[in-house]
Amino acid sequence: MRVAILGAAHPHVDYALQEVQHRPDLQLVGAAEADPQMREAFLADLGDVPVFASVQDLVAELDVDVALVAGIYSERADAVLAALGAGAHVLADKPLCTSLEDLERIEEAVRGSGKHVSVVFEKRFYPATLALRELIEEGALGQLALVASTGPHKLRQQSRPDWFLDPVRYGGIAADLPVHDIDLVLSLTGATSGSVSAVTGNARAADHPGFDDHVAVLLHAGGVAATIEANWLGPEAADVHGHYRMRIAGSEGTAELDWAYHSLQVTTHERRTWDVPLGQPRRPAQYFFDAIDAGVEPEVSTASSLLATKVALLAQRSAGAGGRQQSW
Repeated sequence: MRVAILGAAHPHVDYALQEVQHRPDLQLVGAAEADPQMREAFLADLGDVPVFASVQDLVAELDVDVALVAGIYSERADAVLAALGAGAHVLADKPLCTSLEDLERIEEAVRGSGKHVSVVFEKRFYPATLALRELIEEGALGQLALVASTGPHKLRQQSRPDWFLDPVRYGGIAADLPVHDIDLVLSLTGATSGSVSAVTGNARAADHPGFDDHVAVLLHAGGVAATIEANWLGPEAADVHGHYRMRIAGSEGTAELDWAYHSLQVTTHERRTWDVPLGQPRRPAQYFFDAIDAGVEPEVSTASSLLATKVALLAQRSAGAGGRQQSW
């Protein structure tokens, strides 16, 4: 299976590199990135693998089976479309794209193509999440009612490239950080319709004018109300990049996930609080190549990838409209 990297603006290019290292049937055939600094930062150790100055040059010259898209956020839609046009499956870092118009272009291109477009929502595969899903399927929490999640991130502004702090090229915090937890809520509830609203703000405007650094999302999905808070205000001296947590309340009990410190605590009406034993972590992109090998739809399917992206982009639209509710 021939793999290429289309855009390298984030360390998540390792999603593809890890799988190439672990799977003898995968071959990294090329990478594309126009920016010299990003090529040096993320593609310097590829050996004799050719690195192209543009995505278009790569797909014109190479046959590709799977394309990992991890470039500048506002450029990802064009990379996805180029990959689909070349007959490749797409594995994408989040966000998949930065506008609803771009999402419509991707939806049209993938329709009838027979190709998968999957966003690496790696939180699905963290040990605590897998254990939570088992509890929910067993009925331990009863009917789900409320979800509350928090996602602080360190900005580390001095090391951020200029494009990241550009609202146009970045696309907006509501479309970026909350999408993992939006996907989890949609996955756990199976919801295919609902509503979303969001508010954003810039608490450190003196450091980065025009760049919103925090967001609060209210999501209604499948009878569940979810509040999702995310920010670029994570304390720089913290011992983790982000203290990501989620609390889920159901009719029969409550579960609290702490992804940063690898724990899942559960309390029910019948049992006092206990720590759920956790399994081993999975590589972030393992699910995708397992599915391609088996000839089945990846767990993070095209439909779920597009839906989570749409809801996140609608949250960004809501924030731009003063928090007005958006239906999906």
